[in-house]
Amino acid sequence: MNTNEYLTALEKFINGMYLIPDTLAPETSEIMEDLCYVLKIGKIDFVAYDNEASEHMGLFRSYCFYDCGGSCDGDYITRRLITPDENIAVYKIILRDGADEWTQLDRARIEIFISLLSTFNARARLLKLTHRLTFFDGELNMYNLRQFMKTVRQLCKEEIIEDYTAVYFNLKRFSIVNQQIGRENGTRVMKKFIGMIDDLLDHKHEFVCRIGGDNFIIILEDTKLEPVLKLLNGTGITIDDSRSERIFISATVGVYVIPDMDSFVLPTDIMDRVSMAFHIAKLTQDVVFFDDALLTRSKRNNDITASFPKALEDEEFLVYYQPKIALDGRNIAGAEALSRWFHNGRLISPADFIPVLEQGRDICKLDFYVLDRVCRDIRRWLDTGRKVVRISVNLSRRHLSDMDLLDRIVAIIDRHNVPHELIEIELTETTTDVEFKDLKRTISGLHTTGISTSVDDFGIGYSSLNLIKELPWNVLKLDKSLLPDHNSNNDVQKGIMFKYIVAMAQEMGLECIAEGVETKEHVDLLTSNCCKLAQGYYFDKPLPVEEFEKRLYDNYIYDK
Repeated sequence: MNTNEYLTALEKFINGMYLIPDTLAPETSEIMEDLCYVLKIGKIDFVAYDNEASEHMGLFRSYCFYDCGGSCDGDYITRRLITPDENIAVYKIILRDGADEWTQLDRARIEIFISLLSTFNARARLLKLTHRLTFFDGELNMYNLRQFMKTVRQLCKEEIIEDYTAVYFNLKRFSIVNQQIGRENGTRVMKKFIGMIDDLLDHKHEFVCRIGGDNFIIILEDTKLEPVLKLLNGTGITIDDSRSERIFISATVGVYVIPDMDSFVLPTDIMDRVSMAFHIAKLTQDVVFFDDALLTRSKRNNDITASFPKALEDEEFLVYYQPKIALDGRNIAGAEALSRWFHNGRLISPADFIPVLEQGRDICKLDFYVLDRVCRDIRRWLDTGRKVVRISVNLSRRHLSDMDLLDRIVAIIDRHNVPHELIEIELTETTTDVEFKDLKRTISGLHTTGISTSVDDFGIGYSSLNLIKELPWNVLKLDKSLLPDHNSNNDVQKGIMFKYIVAMAQEMGLECIAEGVETKEHVDLLTSNCCKLAQGYYFDKPLPVEEFEKRLYDNYIYDK
């Protein structure tokens, strides 16, 4: 054998193998062809076992790296290797038909060849493992966010991204699904649902990728959007094949139909925009498409978040008071404190900034700020000998996870030396068992301190009766959705519900107030059902503190 010929073939083999990530690809045979010819190799068989037990049981996977004619009856060399993860690899090198027998030098060089091939095989396995760890979600055996970004970058590079759409979705109430059927069954249902979406895609550049938990993102061709959205709108999934029982799965969805390349977008822009649409969908409706209006809204939300700390420090937030009216005397019996933001010379509606602050913990800071200003006003009224009524202050559900919430509330009230009975804390219904436990801890704690509590927006949620059965509330605040509405076709049902909720609340010893009272018809309904307190634009809008004080001091009587 010519040494130079061998070294040249060996170098070609090594350089070629470095260029392919998968040694089981067909190119491998071509890359090793010259070296096999020089080494008089006719065939290279490869057998892999998962472990020694598999080897003993004859459970294997086989592959032929190279075959140009080698008889199993001829000379051969075998090499058995054990990998660090206890896999077993067996290489069988067979002499080429008609070739001279191998010399000792040939055999030594073949050993080097097997070692190199084994090394490249190990490298390929490591690359596959790295790729899987990098681009796959192990729990659901599907692609992850990195694969989405990789695919989007490739589509941008190929300048075909404008033919695609990004879809970001979250499975609705899936934590409740897990509670109902168990996590294992929940994972099975999730896999089936994702599999149904996956069946609609062609897998070339289309993928469902898991972001984490029950959040997913899809890159798909525009033509596939409609059937995918139809599926995301909701479908029944069987829990397992042995039972016909099905569970309804649907999603909250953000969509970004990627524009043509004339308005060039980066992969990160695509992710940002579909995420933006998704987060708006979570706050408003089931499906939201990204557009320029959302971009403007996002900028405004970012401006609000950025401006909030300085605005709070500069006391730009004002407390307005909406009177609560006693219907028998039409006088002020209390009030609800509501925040307004006077910023850059104009008054900003709470509808513009409250939802933004509620996305994080800033809303908690604002709530404590409002409580502090209310206590300051009450203290001033007391010190000047003026009439004082109980003031209710809203607290966001975000507070409920705060183990020290009760202490914080009491500390603010006591710092101003305000009698506890003059403060009422309003909290809304909860949606999860965890929140309910936190709410129960908070309401029970406030009850022991003599601070009144009211359940806000009662009747709009789904757990209302359990809420008042289990917790020691003082006040039931009926949501305006229970009041008649000429645009509704179920006013009779509303009237019946209103009547019996008021009667039930009074029999349970709860004070009952209706909010959103805007018409004489509403007032007549309250009066006929002995609901003694009302709040709404029929009587008064939220008032600046000076106007509210004047009504309070003058014992203002509203027209009957």
